[in-house]
Amino acid sequence: MNEPASREEKLELGVELLAHLEHEELALPDAIDRIETVTTSPSLTRDILDAAEKRGVIERENARLRVQRGGTYVNYESQVVRREGSFECRRCGTAIATGHFVRLDAGELGPFGSSCVRKVTGRDSDDGEDGRAGDSVP
Repeated sequence: MNEPASREEKLELGVELLAHLEHEELALPDAIDRIETVTTSPSLTRDILDAAEKRGVIERENARLRVQRGGTYVNYESQVVRREGSFECRRCGTAIATGHFVRLDAGELGPFGSSCVRKVTGRDSDDGEDGRAGDSVP
């Protein structure tokens, strides 16, 4: 994967990731969990949230986000690519043999394990279960 080279590229990738979430409403900590797959910089995380709000991608109220996406969730058939190899999941850090990469207009994000890619895109919610078992390489 080609890492986003600049702060601006990471900002665009983060905003687009928020625009493609599966569910219309999301707790702020869950949104930050997803943004951390793009950056762990607190200032860039704030900038991503601010830019997404200014562009009408999200609305913020208290500690919740409402995604104003109009149905543009990640299409797993065309936007998630699987590659075999030796990877480390960008979300949880687990060693994985199959990397899942999310293709967005702003760039490619990954690799992720099978359950983490679903959490990052919002396909599976964080409901207290870790869900990462099975992503590790035996």
